[in-house]
Amino acid sequence: MANLSVNIAGLQLRNPVLTASGTFGYGLEFADLINPAELGGIIVKGTTLHPREGNDYPRMAETPSGMLNCVGLQNKGVEYFCQHIYPEIKDLDTRVLVNVSGSTIEDYAECAARINALDNIPAIELNISCPNVRQGGMAFGVTTDGAASVVSAVRKVYDKTLIVKLSPNVTSIADIALAVQDAGADAVSLINTLMGMAIDIEHRRPRLSIRTGGLSGPAIRPVAVRCVWQVAHAVQIPVIGLGGIMTAEDAIEFFMAGATAIEVGTANFIDPTASVRIAHGIDEWLDNHHCPSLHDIIGCID
Repeated sequence: MANLSVNIAGLQLRNPVLTASGTFGYGLEFADLINPAELGGIIVKGTTLHPREGNDYPRMAETPSGMLNCVGLQNKGVEYFCQHIYPEIKDLDTRVLVNVSGSTIEDYAECAARINALDNIPAIELNISCPNVRQGGMAFGVTTDGAASVVSAVRKVYDKTLIVKLSPNVTSIADIALAVQDAGADAVSLINTLMGMAIDIEHRRPRLSIRTGGLSGPAIRPVAVRCVWQVAHAVQIPVIGLGGIMTAEDAIEFFMAGATAIEVGTANFIDPTASVRIAHGIDEWLDNHHCPSLHDIIGCID
């Protein structure tokens, strides 16, 4: 067996496979199907300071080689998470991370501060693709100043591993990555979904309730690999890659592009055991190619 362990800015993972937020619930939903101990970690669904109902249905639409979603961060808020969900997941035999979202800088910081107090949550993933309600709905993560402002505020109240999830819907994702690194991020994860739209031509209406949504799945993988490669060459902090990873071979592309770890997302909807299957496949690929460690291939593409 190859050495699959990786370290993300002090966050030690037994292997580099994480589950992407919003695709794996809180992990409990998959307990009868996979063994959490076979994963590097689980990133639970997006958590906000206050409860959110999410968007109206329909929220999902299948597209060629992918899917669109506009769930809208439906969750019961951080207080409910701390009191009711955390006690159920804190002893899972894997790393449990929380994806933190918000509509104002103050919301982000307060939510992160509450998660910071939970002993068995060693890291958060900060989703800066949320709309800034004070800036007319523009996402924080589409400008260097906006991204840095959120990260800086959270860094002041959060002292564990801080991962920032980046949006591809920008002019230069490398510039955003540099901005969050300078503001205190310990690592970055990318990419979040690409904006897309699908239309029901028989009924002459959008397939999603709010018209547009986030595109994920194999269709976006080449874009994600390119972004990871660009960012890995620009920053000094670890990069976590995601976007359409369906197989171990897909994951290997991300490692070669410079990712230290990967997240499995849309594949979980198709095959609930996908994340574990991919973890085993990475090990097998490394053995077949006589690589004693995952680090032998990370960032091997100039």
